[in-house]
Amino acid sequence: MDYATLLQLLDSTLRLGTPLLLACLAGLYSERAGVFDIGLEGKMLAAAMSAGAVAALTGSAWAGLFAGIAASLLFAALHGLASITFRGNQLISGVALNFLASGITVLVAQSLFQQGGRTPPLNGDARFNPLTLPFAEAMKDVPIIGPLYFEVISGHSILVYIAFLTVPLTWWVLFRTRFGLRLRAVGENPAAVDTAGVSVVGLRFAALAITGVLCGVAGAYMATALQAGFGREMTAGRGYIALAALIFAKWRPVAAMWACLLFGFFQALALRPDVVQAVVQVKIPVPFLDALPYILTVLVLAGFVGKAIPPRAGGEPYVKER
Repeated sequence: MDYATLLQLLDSTLRLGTPLLLACLAGLYSERAGVFDIGLEGKMLAAAMSAGAVAALTGSAWAGLFAGIAASLLFAALHGLASITFRGNQLISGVALNFLASGITVLVAQSLFQQGGRTPPLNGDARFNPLTLPFAEAMKDVPIIGPLYFEVISGHSILVYIAFLTVPLTWWVLFRTRFGLRLRAVGENPAAVDTAGVSVVGLRFAALAITGVLCGVAGAYMATALQAGFGREMTAGRGYIALAALIFAKWRPVAAMWACLLFGFFQALALRPDVVQAVVQVKIPVPFLDALPYILTVLVLAGFVGKAIPPRAGGEPYVKER
C-alpha cells in the first residue's frame, strides 16, 4: 500500500468516524449522568431526516442543522420523560425510540417528497461543503507532511472540525468544571448529590439535552455533509457502534475519539476491498469487509477487549428518600 492510498484511507476514516464520534460523546454525557441511552440510533435518524428535509426545502444546510438538533432534542426529551420523570426502564425506552424513529422518518419523508421515503438530492448551499484550511495549497508539495495536511486534515466540512474540537471541550467540561463534577457524581451516587442540595433530575435532563444536541449534529452531518440527503435507515447501526466504542473507551472522551477512529477505519477498509486484498494477498469477500465494524462491535460488547465498569448508578432511576 503506497502513501497516497494510505492518505485516502485516513481521509475516509475521519469522514466516517465523525458521526460515530459525535454519537459516542453524546452517550458519554448521558451515561456519565446515570442514564443509559440505547436510543442514540433513533436520535441520529430523526435528526438526519429533519436536517435533510429542511435543507431540501430551504436550500440552507444551517437551517437543516438546527432542524436536526431540534428533532434530536425532542427525542431526548421523550427519553427523559420516560426514564427520569416516570422512572421507566431506560433500555426499553431507548429501544422504543429507535423503533419510533425508524418508522416515522420514512413516513414523514414520503409524505413531504413522495420519493420512497427519501429526500431530494442536496447540492450547493443545502450541503456543508469542504473547507480548505490555511496554507493547504501551498504545503501540498512538501514531502510527507504536505500531502498529509492537504489530503487528510484539510478538505472536510465544518462539522468534522466541530466534532473533533468537542473532544477536548468534553474533557474540560467533565473533569475541570463544577457542572462536570456534579454530572459524574450523579452517575455514581445520586443520593449524595441530592443530599448536597443539587437536583438529580435537573442534571440528568441537562445531560440528555447535551446528548440530543450532539446526536442532532451527527444526524445532520450524515444527511448534509457525508451524503447528499436522507435515505431510509441511513444511520445503519452507527448508534450501536458508538455505544460499543464508548464501552471500549471506558467512558473517557479522548479514548472515545480513538475508538471511533478505529471503527471508522474499518468502515473505510470496507469501501476499499482492493487495498485489503493487496495487503493480505487473499481474496476477501466484500460482505465480510462490510461486516467488520459490526463484528468488532460484538467483540467489544462481549468483553473481549477488557473489562469495562460503567457508572455505578447507570440504568437505575433515582427515587428520592423521604
